[in-house]
Amino acid sequence: MHIGNATSIGLIGLKAFTIQLQAFISGNMPNFSIIGLPDTSLSEARERVKSAHFALHCKWPEGKVTVNLSPASMPKSGASYDLAIAASILSAEKYIPLTELENTVILGELNLDGTVLPIQGILPIALYAKKMHFKRMIIPQENLAEAQLVDGIESIGIHHILDLVTQLHGSLSEESLKLIEEDPAYKHMQVLERNGNYNNGEEDYNPSIHEESTSPLQIEPKHEIGDMSEVIGQEHTKWALQVAAAGGHHVMMIGPPGSGKTMLASRIPSIMCPLNEQEQLEVASIRSLCGTLPYYGISNIPPFEAPHHTASAASLIGGGTGVAKPGIITRAHCGVLFMDEAPEFSPRVLQTLREPLESGHIAISRSKGTTLYPAKFQLVIAANPCPCGYAYGNGERCTCKERERARYFSRLSGPILDRIDIQMDVPPVERIIISNHYQDNAQNSVKNTYLNSKTMRGNVIEARKIARNRFIKQGWDCNAQASGTWLRKYTSQQAVGLINRALEKHQLSLRGVDRALRLAWTLADLSGHTSPDMTDMVQAISLRTRI
Repeated sequence: MHIGNATSIGLIGLKAFTIQLQAFISGNMPNFSIIGLPDTSLSEARERVKSAHFALHCKWPEGKVTVNLSPASMPKSGASYDLAIAASILSAEKYIPLTELENTVILGELNLDGTVLPIQGILPIALYAKKMHFKRMIIPQENLAEAQLVDGIESIGIHHILDLVTQLHGSLSEESLKLIEEDPAYKHMQVLERNGNYNNGEEDYNPSIHEESTSPLQIEPKHEIGDMSEVIGQEHTKWALQVAAAGGHHVMMIGPPGSGKTMLASRIPSIMCPLNEQEQLEVASIRSLCGTLPYYGISNIPPFEAPHHTASAASLIGGGTGVAKPGIITRAHCGVLFMDEAPEFSPRVLQTLREPLESGHIAISRSKGTTLYPAKFQLVIAANPCPCGYAYGNGERCTCKERERARYFSRLSGPILDRIDIQMDVPPVERIIISNHYQDNAQNSVKNTYLNSKTMRGNVIEARKIARNRFIKQGWDCNAQASGTWLRKYTSQQAVGLINRALEKHQLSLRGVDRALRLAWTLADLSGHTSPDMTDMVQAISLRTRI
């Protein structure tokens, strides 16, 4: 009886867990089986591992080969365990010493010719491996740069299953080594490795923390975000968005086509607080799981997601068979979820936002278990005032009937609108200022008074710092996270009196009262007040109720 061991790490959502693999070779009828709650893609590893084993020009065991992945109660999916399965079998055959596999995590997908393919989710796996005090990880070469973002654990990248045997001080016969070196697939892999083209031509992909940067997790972003100064007019709307960014408030903008709603929303990340290192890790882990980290890299810029109005509920919240995959709201974690033309979205899709807006996470249940994903995002909604878009001012250009307008906005249900802190109209711009190189100094000084992202971001950072210091005992980061009990306790009676009058006139619901109070505290932070005064409260109610 021969038993080999290996260790790997699995993911259910962003939650990692250790997988112990054991390969048992018995003298029964030839067979190869994988047990331990594998899905279809993992069961197919039998053919990939067996073919890769032949790529080593080693004889496949003549008896029955059984590989167990424990704990058997946890669902396991995907091809990321191929390399660990191969390592357990090779150790059972004595090609790899068992002692070399101790405190070593092995991950990677195998191709039929023995080459090792990249996998998704390496960053959260590496963070878990470090937490569990593993000494090293053997992973695909193309995932190496991502794994090296985590200090304190050795990461080894390999191209071929032969590299696995070599790194673990295994032994193959000289005849097998000679046949491998003559293998056309192995020769082609070596050529790619020498030319530096093993990353599918992406030679510039290197999200390494060792580059010069202000943060050990930060690299230069691959694309720039526009500046608020590029938006003509809309100074009041910019101010309201500054309030939203300072307090973490959700926003709804209603205005005619061409008024700048989309342009304003796309520039919100430029005025938000930079992500701290913990938030960068959370965002990067999500992108690693989605396979988009090579494109975005590690950045302190908050994410921005803008789904099309035809998006399904599964694409928004996440889904899939077996174990659910993250959706758009998870990819917007710590950033902005922008829903342009919101009334055009399916009502069912819009209703799925109700729970994550309150809790900051989304729980997706499927046949093989429940997956919990973070979803702490800032919702920004944009809409036209009616289907034709021209029901503003005196409405003389509007061609819609009253019933059509009512049906158009009925998709934005009361519970959704009640969760949006700032609801404002974005009027059309009536005048533009043309840039002229011959403007005098007075004109230039007027132009420079317009709100720009740098100034707005500075105000937001300062307001967030005030709020964070105020809530240091509670652990809240911004006013949007403050509880209603705290708000009602520390707001002045005069300011609360205005809230009561709005409540009596049915301008606010009970939930709306708490949200108006949060807005008032944000306005106070931006104004330098220790607590909201009457002016702050009036402004908060007007931002909340569009009056």
